[in-house]
Amino acid sequence: MFRDIDKVLIGRERIAERVHELGAQIAQDLQRELGDDGDHTGEIVLVSVLTGSIVFVADLIRQLPVKLSLGLVAVSSYPGTSMESKGAMLRSELPKNLTGKHVLVVDDILDSGQTLDVLSRLILEQKPASLRLAVLLRKPGKAKVAVKVDYVGFDIPDEFVVGYGLDYDGFYRNYPEIATLKPEVALRSTGG
Repeated sequence: MFRDIDKVLIGRERIAERVHELGAQIAQDLQRELGDDGDHTGEIVLVSVLTGSIVFVADLIRQLPVKLSLGLVAVSSYPGTSMESKGAMLRSELPKNLTGKHVLVVDDILDSGQTLDVLSRLILEQKPASLRLAVLLRKPGKAKVAVKVDYVGFDIPDEFVVGYGLDYDGFYRNYPEIATLKPEVALRSTGG
């Protein structure tokens, strides 16, 4: 697997540091909005966008000293060996209990903007008390749909990346850093 990596864009130490910073910022914002008593049973729901965000979410929730519940939603944008978004398709239902809750949607990457646009619209239909969006990575200027993201880990160049939960054809999610693949790996996978 490591021999398929072309270059590391963001190392594991920097990722850990930034996730810690994001956790502190999100926790501070939530505590300011909800008060400091710390008992907000069922009021905060973190919605993880599967599957790419699972590593990010696992690290992020350990940085959030607030009482929250976890919801999951599966969305497909990059089927198989595709390196371009093919449009967001919900593969599972959203949590149904978001009315009056403070919702934090966590995704791996803001690329086309279609996934977060679809999810935001569906969540807002449930009338949450608030909706915040967090992404580990963002490609500035790439979004086809304007989406306001509240928390961004890193801005990256318009390159296809893997690692730390992000995949190519189902692989490389376990690579601990954000990296690009060697061009011949993509060609080999697509038969090109």
